[in-house]
Amino acid sequence: MITSGPYSVAYDRSWMMFVDGENLTIRAQEYVRSQRFEIPEGEYHKRNTFIWLPNQHASGRFFGHAFLANASIRSYYYTSVVGDGPALTRVRTSLWELGFTPEVFKKDKQADKTKGVDISLTRDMLSHAFMNHYDAAVLVSGDGDYVPLVKAIKQQGKRVVCVFFEGVGLSPELKLAADDYYDLTGAFQKSWQTLLKPFPDHSSES
Repeated sequence: MITSGPYSVAYDRSWMMFVDGENLTIRAQEYVRSQRFEIPEGEYHKRNTFIWLPNQHASGRFFGHAFLANASIRSYYYTSVVGDGPALTRVRTSLWELGFTPEVFKKDKQADKTKGVDISLTRDMLSHAFMNHYDAAVLVSGDGDYVPLVKAIKQQGKRVVCVFFEGVGLSPELKLAADDYYDLTGAFQKSWQTLLKPFPDHSSES
């Protein structure tokens, strides 16, 4: 059940999740740095490429809450990586092992963001809505560029839940465009609290 909005909504029908991995990863890294910690790389994190919550399967009940009662039909993760074919395959494999359907694009070293991520996420979220594959879409992003997408999904009679960090790159317009909003901060802290590394203290160095 969602309780963060002005009312509570129980979802017991079908849902799919769409994660803008570039946006999520960069903002998660920013948030952790602001708390004077670093995120170790491993199965749940690759710097500037992907991040997820330890021990949270992508297709399971949403973060252990009764907010979406059933398992997701499918969970997509969109990101990009600098490198060749093997580098892309390694990232796809990591995301697949976390329960995602991975969409991984090759990124230029100079690029901050890959357009293919936004385009592919928009295409998939819309096409599944048009084909009536879900009742609710969970959008994990704080990017205000998705506001027209959210409005288009709602016009198809679907509900949209926005999930992101409150106050860390979350577009107010995106939050208000969605039917409901879930602040990811608490679940993120709980999942990562035993794995984060203290930020190096260089104050005593000469």
